[in-house]
Amino acid sequence: MVVDRKISVANAPNRRTALEYTRNIGIAAHIDAGKTTTTERILYYAGVVHKMGEVHDGTAVTDWMAQERERGITITSAAISCGWRTKVGLFAGINHQINLIDTPGHVDFTAEVERSLRVLDGAIGVFCAVAGVQPQSETVWRQMDKYGVPRIAFINKMDRTGANFLGAVEDIRTKLGKNAHPLYLNIGAEDKFEGLIDLIAMRAYLYDAKDPLGERFDEVEIPGDYRKQAEEYRESLIEALADYDDGLAEAYLGGEAISQDMIRLAVRKATLSLDFVGVIPGSAFKKRGVQMLLDAVVDFLPSPIDLPPTRAFLDDGSEIGIRPDDLGKMTALGFKLMSDPYVGKLVFCRVYSGQLRKGDTVYNPRTRKTERVSRLMIMKANDREDIDIAYSGDICAIIGVRGIATGDTLCDRSFDGILEPPTFPEPVISMSIEPKSKADQEKLAFGLQSLAEEDPTFKVVTNPETGQTLIAGMGELHLEIICDRLFREFSVDATSGRPQIAYRETVTGSATGEGKFIRQSGGRGQYGHAVIKLEPVQRGEGVSVLNEIVGGVIPKEYIKPTQDGILEGASNGVVAGYPVVDFCARIVDGSFHEVDSSEMAFKMAGIFAFKDAMRKAAPILLEPIMKVEVATPEEYQGDVVGDLNRRRGQIQNMETKGTLANITAFVPLEMMFGYATDVRSLTKGRASYSMEPSHFEQVPANLLQKIVETSSRAAARS
Repeated sequence: MVVDRKISVANAPNRRTALEYTRNIGIAAHIDAGKTTTTERILYYAGVVHKMGEVHDGTAVTDWMAQERERGITITSAAISCGWRTKVGLFAGINHQINLIDTPGHVDFTAEVERSLRVLDGAIGVFCAVAGVQPQSETVWRQMDKYGVPRIAFINKMDRTGANFLGAVEDIRTKLGKNAHPLYLNIGAEDKFEGLIDLIAMRAYLYDAKDPLGERFDEVEIPGDYRKQAEEYRESLIEALADYDDGLAEAYLGGEAISQDMIRLAVRKATLSLDFVGVIPGSAFKKRGVQMLLDAVVDFLPSPIDLPPTRAFLDDGSEIGIRPDDLGKMTALGFKLMSDPYVGKLVFCRVYSGQLRKGDTVYNPRTRKTERVSRLMIMKANDREDIDIAYSGDICAIIGVRGIATGDTLCDRSFDGILEPPTFPEPVISMSIEPKSKADQEKLAFGLQSLAEEDPTFKVVTNPETGQTLIAGMGELHLEIICDRLFREFSVDATSGRPQIAYRETVTGSATGEGKFIRQSGGRGQYGHAVIKLEPVQRGEGVSVLNEIVGGVIPKEYIKPTQDGILEGASNGVVAGYPVVDFCARIVDGSFHEVDSSEMAFKMAGIFAFKDAMRKAAPILLEPIMKVEVATPEEYQGDVVGDLNRRRGQIQNMETKGTLANITAFVPLEMMFGYATDVRSLTKGRASYSMEPSHFEQVPANLLQKIVETSSRAAARS
């Protein structure tokens, strides 16, 4: 055996599964690639459930929300644990604990993927054998890269017409830029998908066609007509692994025999390097290849101790690394909040170091407060199991802590460090929501507050002048689900307005602006005077306000109020009242009065100076542009392209895979409302599409006046 099985000293003597044999993994992919179905099969073969649920029947364990079961999609990430003991491989005969998170595929719920990947050690990327790498596949892949998550790939739906395993592998290489190599080859495809060839053991596994549960398969010699292909791909695999393992490279170049364990250990090293991706074919729906996927999770994905230390930032600005150690100071990250009708607020935590016990008092460095953990539990989708203690590397849920937000650190009082939190995209769409009666008003406020605490990409804003409540999210479906949850979970009867676009404003030229705030009354007056230079910056660089005052023409104590005024002025621009982005404002001059000047006066001067400069700096309105990919049968390709062009879409790419045409386009979000219904009508329900935020572009001149008028009417009605 190649792997040293000596248990690490980081383990507490009473923990159930050693850190070395713990796997925290997620399943992430494009919508409808088969993540939840794959999870169901994993839970069945691991003995957690005794009957496989199906997404289309609404019986999947991890799709427990009513909205998920009705729509057949995953909305919220669900955590569940199972055990797996491999018969062969690096850890043969050792029972492993796999903590698994099934994540959503729809871009509207990307926050669920983001925060899950932040706390996971490894991931399974699921791809469709027909479509290959799809748009949301690229998005979750970038998220995995962002958090340095090692991964393996499962090419699902090998039973589908047009399935092409090697084509999907090539797609991963070209579109995702990863060194992808098959660990198994498929025997047959489409309705003749019969089994897999293990390129490491050079054995074949043929499934029993009469077994509806996929539990029975025979280990046999590789069929003769597949032997040559298997030898070629095994050779290619070993050549690729030689770059990651010196021992294997020496054996390969010296013509020595290479053992199975040597190859497996090299695959493990290569996977942990983040550049290599092992690929496995299968069909979760037909229950084939899932056992081999579980073996690969145990053999190739990391345990908590295989990864670099987790970064933590101390008060003095220094950075330290947190290693998993049951005997270290308790450090955990609260990565997800959930409202439970029976127990209140649940906080999902990943324990990075030490032990978290029921009854412990934990410290939150952000709020500088301590709170008591009244209950501690392991989540199993929407079920829970109470526990007394969670160890480093564990994912658990706690009850009793209240003043916590997503991304907060919970730690020992003597640690006082902050773990790096997950980051989330800004909302791109908003709409108004109003209670139907006074009785609903208080319930609406409570429901919106609870949902905003749960979901960092859901924002609630109240217009201070009109009192109107606006909700913002990642897309139409996101806000639709929010409204549905308000009705079902919080019994709120409310009406919502048409979704509004999150336009932005910016400047294209440089200009100088002057702001004066002078008020005289019987007593002390008000005096503030500021001059600023406003200039554009590269798109996406953000906002900066610089102090370039010399000679004390504006005293130091009035600089900060002036900067605050400029930022407040930028919260609603001069074109149509939308937030201003991508500019640099420099405070260059001004004046003050010994008696009458005040912070409030200079804040108002900052607002006036910004508005004055912006009017002169060639302001423009920006609209959010979505990257849209449509997969449609070839016979409808022309209709779909014509419809996208009608929506001001810019076609970027068209390619054919089997009988499907994949069309990629950039389309303004404003033109995508109702597209789901329209594309179904155009293609008789046979096309599917996905979209994700891409960038902002200037609104065409012929539409600008219409948007400004609409914005003005909305403000007047309010």
